[in-house]
Amino acid sequence: MNNTTGITCLFVDVGGVLLTNGWDHLERRRAAEKFGLDWDEMEERHRLTFEIHEEGKLSFDEYLNLVVFYKTRLFTRSQFRCFMCDQSQPDHDMLRMVAQLKSRHGLKIAVVSNESLELNEYRIQTFNLDGFVDAFISSCYVHLRKPDVNIFRLALDITQVPAHKVLYIENTPMFVQIAEGLKIRSILHTDYKSTRAQLAAFGLDTEELLQAAS
Repeated sequence: MNNTTGITCLFVDVGGVLLTNGWDHLERRRAAEKFGLDWDEMEERHRLTFEIHEEGKLSFDEYLNLVVFYKTRLFTRSQFRCFMCDQSQPDHDMLRMVAQLKSRHGLKIAVVSNESLELNEYRIQTFNLDGFVDAFISSCYVHLRKPDVNIFRLALDITQVPAHKVLYIENTPMFVQIAEGLKIRSILHTDYKSTRAQLAAFGLDTEELLQAAS
């Protein structure tokens, strides 16, 4: 099967698609339990700061000062940072598939994600995302975050690809809806197998991938 639908670019989320989430509700809950933090207090402080942190307007150290180290702790900043980074784990099947689709179909690959600067750069370097991603439209770089529709408009401008030639892979239903409002065709990602099948339905041939996985 050939790419018959005119798609020349993939927009891809990172957390929940290519990798696990970096610092979501479950990761913060684990941190609170491991380090003996007051969950309600930590979560309220996080809620007040996370948007500007993800938009690159509050540094990692400033975020930690406000959310964790506003009082004396029995653990170090380095220990807490290592724990945060360790929460990021790869989805090897998704990483391999997107890289192979880029190679096979000559697609541009652009990440469109809400990520804080330090975790974003750690994830890019640790999992070699820059080995197949052409552009990172990360909230920490562009100072916009989903669900702001302007982050998708900016992604279209940066990639110089019209909306009807883009396919977006995202695991949050609201963000899929927003992208589709801009005429960006989308896949709501739930797992590797179903996303692979939907990609094939869009004309992005995955025959070799199916053989490799069998």
